[in-house]
Amino acid sequence: MTFHKEGYTSLAICVLFIAVTNALIHYYLPDVTWFVWLWYAVSLFLFITIVQFFRSPSRKLTIDERQVVCPADGKVVVIEETEEGEYFKDKRVQLSVFMSPVNVHVNRNPISGLVKYFKYHPGKYLVAWDPKSSTENERTTTVVAHKSGLEVLYRQIAGALARRIVWYVKEGDRVEQAQQFGFIKFGSRVDVFLPLGSQINVNLNEVVKGGVTVLATLPNVSVEKTEA
Repeated sequence: MTFHKEGYTSLAICVLFIAVTNALIHYYLPDVTWFVWLWYAVSLFLFITIVQFFRSPSRKLTIDERQVVCPADGKVVVIEETEEGEYFKDKRVQLSVFMSPVNVHVNRNPISGLVKYFKYHPGKYLVAWDPKSSTENERTTTVVAHKSGLEVLYRQIAGALARRIVWYVKEGDRVEQAQQFGFIKFGSRVDVFLPLGSQINVNLNEVVKGGVTVLATLPNVSVEKTEA
C-alpha cells in the first residue's frame, strides 16, 4: 500500500500541527502528565486518520473490454433507469457509489476509450445521498467512447465533507480501464450512466471496490469486436 500524492499537503500540515502543539504542551504544561498523554493519543489519531484517508492500496485490477468496472470504493446506493440531462439527454441506467470517509478515495476509469466530453461544474455541497447532489453539487462529468461506439458517462460529486475534486483527464485523452482518472478528498460519490440494455452485475447496498468490482456488462459487445 502506498500514500497517494494528493495527500502530501494534508500530511505535511498534520505533521506540522502535531509537532507545534506537542512542543507548546511540553513547554507550558510539562507537569500535567494526563493531558500530555491525552494529546499524544489525539496526535496519533489525527496522523492515522490522514494516512487512512489518502491510502492507495495495491490491488489486482479488472481488465475486460466488455465490462464496466467500478470507479470508486464504497457502497452502491442507486440503480435505476433515469434521464441524463447534461450530455446524452435521454434515458440511461444510473449506478451510484457512495464513498464514506473511511473508503479509498482514488477514482478509476470504468472503461477504456477516448474522452469525448469533460466539464467541471462549480456548485453546492449537499450531502452526497441527496438526489439533488448529482445536479447541484460541485462535480465533474466525463464521457468516454468505447471502441464499440458505446459511450459511458461518469461523474465525480463533492459532498458536505468532500470539498475538493481532483481530475487527471481532458477531452481528447485516451484512457485505460481501471487506471486513475481522479481523486475526491474525504468521500462523497461517483455516478455512472450506462447504455440501456447493460447487464447490471451488482445490487443495492453492495460494497464495491474501485478498479476491481464489475458493475455491468455492456450490451451487444462481442468478443471479436473488443479484440479487434
